[in-house]
Amino acid sequence: MTNRPVYLAVGVDLDGCKHILGLWIGPTEGEGARFWMSLLAELRNRGIQDVLICCCDGLSGLPEAITTTWPQTTAQTCCVHLMRASLRFASKKDHPQLIPA
Repeated sequence: MTNRPVYLAVGVDLDGCKHILGLWIGPTEGEGARFWMSLLAELRNRGIQDVLICCCDGLSGLPEAITTTWPQTTAQTCCVHLMRASLRFASKKDHPQLIPA
């Protein structure tokens, strides 16, 4: 048995309705620009042409693949990942005050 990541793409249309765009099992050796370009090219080829914002967790190569596939798209790191990343710059003793209960 091998641990492998599973990636889910969810689109939200202009009416606020969510649509599952795809589910992919990631490579065992880790994802990179080639993996993300392939995944995003598949979405584009299936008709996803105009993306306003892509919220992601900043995986290696993903933000660059997004702007290559859809140049006008804003690649936004999700709030949870931004908060976790910001904790690296705070003292451990301050974490309880910074992390909401």
